[in-house]
Amino acid sequence: MLTFNAILKELKDVPVNRLEELYQLVLSMTPKTKQTPTSRKKILSYGGAFGDMSEKDYTEYLNQTQKTRNQTFDRNSSL
Repeated sequence: MLTFNAILKELKDVPVNRLEELYQLVLSMTPKTKQTPTSRKKILSYGGAFGDMSEKDYTEYLNQTQKTRNQTFDRNSSL
């Protein structure tokens, strides 16, 4: 298995004129957002948000959401 140290050893041989290209490559492979404890807590606070809805109300909510999405995103448009 490749280790972080093995990668670092190889990086020392990268020509200086290619460092920007290497940096861009590394950026393209890293997550755009990093999860923080605060963002994780905010996301998890929505868990169970619909738990007190009846099955009928929840189904109606899902159907209405799908209908709205279809109307919003499945439109024919000519630019």
